[in-house]
Amino acid sequence: MRAKITYAVAALALIAYFILAGSRGVMLIKVGTPLTVALGAAVLVLPLVGLWFLWANTRFAQRANALAAELDAEGGLPVDDLKRTPSGRIDRDAADAAFARRKAETEAAPEDWRAWFRLAVAYHDARDTARARKAMQRAIQLHDG
Repeated sequence: MRAKITYAVAALALIAYFILAGSRGVMLIKVGTPLTVALGAAVLVLPLVGLWFLWANTRFAQRANALAAELDAEGGLPVDDLKRTPSGRIDRDAADAAFARRKAETEAAPEDWRAWFRLAVAYHDARDTARARKAMQRAIQLHDG
């Protein structure tokens, strides 16, 4: 729940920033000189790209959460029983061992979204965020057909 609140606050702050930047872009365009119109148009592009990025990430998170809920209802969510360091981080060797199991599971069933979901969790536990995201995107793609 705390992560959702943090995400919502960050999203609202970004939207406020996009509105502010967009209004500055409109103000520059209203000045009417070729330079200010060009700068204003360029400034307007930034909030549009930011809104697209925010929308895409929000949609990704919603879809991943929906898969997690479905997998949880089936009793198939991976159990978080990995050894942790005194600071609370997942032990690297434990994460690597779990990753090896999940990778083998995914190689055995490459069209199973559940295996890809669990592989994404294993990548995340191993602190490989980029691959975790790609694996989760693959799980979503397989789930949605």
